[in-house]
Amino acid sequence: MNIVVMVIVGVGLWSVRGGAQQVPCYFIFGDSLADSGNNNNLWSYARADYLPYGIDFSFGPTGRFSNGKTLVDIIAERLGLSSYIAPFSRANDRNIFSGVNYASAGAGISDETGQHLGGRTNFRGQVQNHIRTVSYMLNLLRDANRTEVYLKRCIYSIGIGSEDYLNNYFLTQLYRTSTLYPPDRFADLLIQQYAQFLRVLYNYGARKMLLFGVSPIGCSPYALAQNSPDGITCVETLNSPIQLFNSRVRSMVDQLNTQLPNAKFTYINVYGIFQDIIRNPSSFGFRVVNAGCCRVGRNSGRVTCQSLQQPCSNRNEVLYFDAYNPSEAANTIIGRRAYNAQSSLDAYPSDISTLARS
Repeated sequence: MNIVVMVIVGVGLWSVRGGAQQVPCYFIFGDSLADSGNNNNLWSYARADYLPYGIDFSFGPTGRFSNGKTLVDIIAERLGLSSYIAPFSRANDRNIFSGVNYASAGAGISDETGQHLGGRTNFRGQVQNHIRTVSYMLNLLRDANRTEVYLKRCIYSIGIGSEDYLNNYFLTQLYRTSTLYPPDRFADLLIQQYAQFLRVLYNYGARKMLLFGVSPIGCSPYALAQNSPDGITCVETLNSPIQLFNSRVRSMVDQLNTQLPNAKFTYINVYGIFQDIIRNPSSFGFRVVNAGCCRVGRNSGRVTCQSLQQPCSNRNEVLYFDAYNPSEAANTIIGRRAYNAQSSLDAYPSDISTLARS
């Protein structure tokens, strides 16, 4: 039995965490919130392959923008996968059948987003990389129907859009986008492009797709340091455009589920989960929600951690690790509620556990 057949036959039996594996593979698209090392070999300011990133991760600094696990790592564990999903930059014949992580820090839906950061793979490029992966899988299996059936059982995670605001629309000194488009029009343009890319993924076999909403950027340490009068109050002029975008993503879920046969799109309300934590941090075990663990400037408001700097010691009690990206503790809470929704507001129309079983 060749290695490819062994991988496919073995799916669903076990995982190193001891639970049953619920899906054969997990494909990941996104930005710094999901990047696991795709930017490491790029000339880019958007890299995290150095300490203190990964200080609490079992493999050390890998390119993850967190002290430990990212949100997609938590979900991979919940799905019972035997290992974390390999970045596209290190994918090989064997592990592509467990999924591929295409996420790239600085990436957006718009091609121009994050261009000042240097190298990154935007959403268009990530979708193109997935097409290459599917073509390669087809060449290995030599059976189009078998490949199609396999891919339909997989989970596809898409967390994109935050960089289009953080490193485009809100960055007025470098981008003209906010002068060209009011917030509602900009959201519409993003959603039009977003939907087109999702249809491409659908045409290449994706059926079970998770769409993660954008978090409240106006509550991040970066935004608080720049625009909050007291360093605590969230910046609603930044959050309002995000809410417009998120509401359109949720509506897009309904549209695509209706228009695309057998499609199962789900929206994860990351914004709402963040808001729950910020309103009542102590109930979630947090003591600091307005400053990053990497302490640089007001509210620790430098976007990324400096190489080898000493981070805070109470990392399990801090919502943000740097000035924008969540700590492992935060990712764990969001991942758990995305997988098993605490309320009907967390996920729509179903949570990840339901999607995996469908």
